[in-house]
Amino acid sequence: MIQRIQSIYLLLASIVSGGLIFVFNLWENLKNQVYVLDLFSRDTISLKVIPALFFVSAILSFLAIFLFKNRKLQFVVGRLSILINLFLLGLLIYVSLTLPGEILISKKGIGMFLPILAILLVVLANKAIKKDEDLVKSVDRLR
Repeated sequence: MIQRIQSIYLLLASIVSGGLIFVFNLWENLKNQVYVLDLFSRDTISLKVIPALFFVSAILSFLAIFLFKNRKLQFVVGRLSILINLFLLGLLIYVSLTLPGEILISKKGIGMFLPILAILLVVLANKAIKKDEDLVKSVDRLR
């Protein structure tokens, strides 16, 4: 299970989406840094959705590791994780462009790019899953 390369990619994507959000900040205000969990205490619903999407992405990537017996479902869950990360990336870009006081705040943190890294890792995992599925189909043809 964990010896397969797609499991490693999915585990790394889960760590990026669920673990690195505690380490890297999203942006910097004049006096403090804003992390993902700080967005739960904000007023707008769009800011409260961001941490939830990070956690959903991490959980989906982690659950996809254990779907190794059903490669088609694992592939679909990977695609769902990619879609969630794309939506999250769009939401982060929208929020960063509409922040109040954007003229004064122009320092974006590396946390804004975590969905891109998660997308890359899940795409690599899906590519390896597809390769495994093609290998199994080719072996079935030889029987």
